[in-house]
Amino acid sequence: MSARIRLYPSGKEVECAAGDTVLAALEKSGYALPNNCRAGACGECKVKVREGRFDQGMVLDMALSAEERAQGFGLMCMAKPLSQELVIEWGTADAQPRLFPPREHQLYVVADRIPRTQRIVELRLRPVGQPMRYWPGQYVMLGDARAGAPPRPYSIANAPRPDGEITLQVTRVEGGVTSAWVHEQLQPGTRVKLAGPYGTFIGDPSVDTPVLCMAAGSGLAPILSLAEAALRRGFKRPVTLLFSARTRADLYGAGLMEFWTARHRNFTFKPTLTQEGGPGLHGRIPQLLPDLFKDLSAYSVFVAGAPAFVTDCVEAARRLGARDGLIHTEGYFGAAPAQVPPTSQLVA
Repeated sequence: MSARIRLYPSGKEVECAAGDTVLAALEKSGYALPNNCRAGACGECKVKVREGRFDQGMVLDMALSAEERAQGFGLMCMAKPLSQELVIEWGTADAQPRLFPPREHQLYVVADRIPRTQRIVELRLRPVGQPMRYWPGQYVMLGDARAGAPPRPYSIANAPRPDGEITLQVTRVEGGVTSAWVHEQLQPGTRVKLAGPYGTFIGDPSVDTPVLCMAAGSGLAPILSLAEAALRRGFKRPVTLLFSARTRADLYGAGLMEFWTARHRNFTFKPTLTQEGGPGLHGRIPQLLPDLFKDLSAYSVFVAGAPAFVTDCVEAARRLGARDGLIHTEGYFGAAPAQVPPTSQLVA
């Protein structure tokens, strides 16, 4: 027998077919919950159930504690409704996703560092305590005042994972003391403290449109996180990623892009070089866009990179019909304060 899932506080309803989990029913209806393991092990899909009964299934205590169970929380990747209606806390009054409250002084250890280009290094950080809960596309603040490195924002470059590992891709900026500290001092085994998550560069995870992503340099990081999460949950509409680099040596992530291209028929990766010849696309993305797309009015558009790059790409997309409500941007201002969403957008 099917059940009805009602989203609080929006009041919107989703049908849950017999045998389906709450997570599966939400995804079939276009609503995306943060999730990763889909096996009751990571805790990413934890929400509060306000009314109704459900079978929680087998989950790990570390993902859902006895105290959280008593408070009415459940893991939706394993939960199956037992009552005719289940009321869960999800989203805002207009059913947009709620964000997780940022936390300061979260202790991580540098598990690995990988040079991606001459100017970009990738850090893989493992949490010492409770993993950070975040939406793909958000960022953290990283720095060390004692080392003379003030906190700076860095986008998370991966979707949430069961072990809580997060990946940051840091560009060395001329005169940037924090990026110099990252490149010169942070080695595997170093302990660092993060604050986050911050930002609202998540768009609408329930959107059902073709997607165009445009990135330059380490602006690729939040795009990677968004794309990984969407492809992993089975997003079926076309996803095109345009990546701008100066030379072939500035391109990175080719292996991952080839894997996504081979595994997901709906994913297309198009790199372009602005200062080097050879095969493939050449030139800045705003100038190339009209030859690649005739009409962007039905697309969700995500742009990340330096502010001038973001501005030029958005203007080019608008000229092709892209609608403001479907355009999402992340422009990198190195010294900008952390962007904390209003309380109304945060999980209680």
